[in-house]
Amino acid sequence: MTQEVQTIRYDKTGRELVKHGTTMLPISYYEIDLEKFRIDWHWHDDLEAVVVTEGEAVFSVGNEQHTVREGEALFINHGVIHGGWVSDFSGCKFRSIVFHQRLISGSIDSVFYQKYVSAVLENRMVESIHLKPSVEWQKVIIDAINEAWECCNAEPKGYEFRVRRALSDMIYHIWDNLSETQSHPDAKVMRDDDRIKTMLKFIHNNYSGEMTIKMIAESALVSESECLRCFRRTIGTTPIQYVKQYRIQAASQMLVSTQKKVADIAVQCGFQDISYFTKSFRKFKGCVPTEYRRNNL
Repeated sequence: MTQEVQTIRYDKTGRELVKHGTTMLPISYYEIDLEKFRIDWHWHDDLEAVVVTEGEAVFSVGNEQHTVREGEALFINHGVIHGGWVSDFSGCKFRSIVFHQRLISGSIDSVFYQKYVSAVLENRMVESIHLKPSVEWQKVIIDAINEAWECCNAEPKGYEFRVRRALSDMIYHIWDNLSETQSHPDAKVMRDDDRIKTMLKFIHNNYSGEMTIKMIAESALVSESECLRCFRRTIGTTPIQYVKQYRIQAASQMLVSTQKKVADIAVQCGFQDISYFTKSFRKFKGCVPTEYRRNNL
């Protein structure tokens, strides 16, 4: 049965708190409708592979932005900050597989990890790969992602072997084509990545209180103008707009996980004006807080 995403919880650095799969089989699979569920900025230690099945979406991964259309896929390396949104309100559904590298490599002392998997995981020039069926080796990877997802969903006899084989094929073909996938980011890009993680950590730690661009900039020891540039280049929005989005995401989690009053949740998430909170919530979630709570319980 397909696993559905309702809401995602993050720690104070933006790291996803969802445990994908089990210790014995560290993989989860999802089918997501981006018109109903926004994938906010986050990161995790697992690898992720996405195949768009309807419409198109914009996925931002690190400093790169990909418009992924129906039939195309996206590989996202571990530890990379990313998010996803509907492209121009066209609607989008996609399948996602999130798994830990040990599913295919086993021990870090194995030849599979030492020769192949680590070459992908530890390569900062491979944060993501936009995969298109028109490219032969990329089509092989897309087919492997689809096979792994279908096996997880149907669970035929011995499906665990088939999932591991499909994902192993995916990693092998990425490894075999590393020269074509490396984006060669310069030092400035990598510095932006470190700075944005520092500033996001500050926001996630302090979002319930006063938040200014100056405060956010000082957390990473940069100027306000550099803070603005870093946010626009990396995330594509302003620091204050991101703060509002994060506050709404935190509020949506509280609405479905607690019995607190809406007004109390608003204040706890940094909104002193309940009407402004309701208006902002509707903008990002498409409904008012009480309706969101009712629909997600």
